[in-house]
Amino acid sequence: MVQHVDREGPDLIGSLARDQGMRIQTIRPDQGDHLPNPDDCPNTIALVLGGPMGVNERYQSELNWLQRELNWLTAWHQQNKPVIGICLGAQLLAVAAGGSVEPLQIGDPPQPLREVGIGAIHWVINPNEEPWLQGLHASELVLHWHGDRIRLPDNATLLGSSLHCAEQVFRINHHAIGLQCHWEVTGPSLEQWITEDYDYVVGAMGPDGPSALRQQWDATGAAIERRGRIALAQILSQLSNQIP
Repeated sequence: MVQHVDREGPDLIGSLARDQGMRIQTIRPDQGDHLPNPDDCPNTIALVLGGPMGVNERYQSELNWLQRELNWLTAWHQQNKPVIGICLGAQLLAVAAGGSVEPLQIGDPPQPLREVGIGAIHWVINPNEEPWLQGLHASELVLHWHGDRIRLPDNATLLGSSLHCAEQVFRINHHAIGLQCHWEVTGPSLEQWITEDYDYVVGAMGPDGPSALRQQWDATGAAIERRGRIALAQILSQLSNQIP
């Protein structure tokens, strides 16, 4: 598991992985941890988590570790090794596969948008015909927390979109899946995110944003976690099938 900031851990997906008998190793490239040679990682699913930095900031001197991580993920992907990318991790996965990332904009003329809060994603294919989406409804509520959008590589299949951002869920062949949205978050973690990234929430949702987001989670959080467990368990199952 590649983690980029203390507050963004594996949460639900971590507990599901342990329930399936998987062992989790945390790697922090931002703290100088070494990223393993893909050749030395049999029977391994890479989980690349989110963070407040953007993939296009990898050229900044203080974030040069991000370029090293992208190089590592590119090599991992080229060997068709299983990988899950969440938020920043999904953006890194897309770039590693030949895509790109740009600021999210809406309207005419285009204006930048931070998509933050509880919102729906809808599937652009029939979930009953896609093994990754078995057991999911035609649309699902998730947590959004980003200001960029992904331009998918040619070999990616778009699975799900939101109202303002088309590239929410995608897979690459049958060994990789990217989630721009957050289905892994639990209530206590969300509270930590709001506290530590307070200004970002206010910038996205206005001065009442933090309290509004807490109210949204109070109303929908239990259902989001329940549906998230179904979705993430399905993803882990599909990726486990890709391990030789």
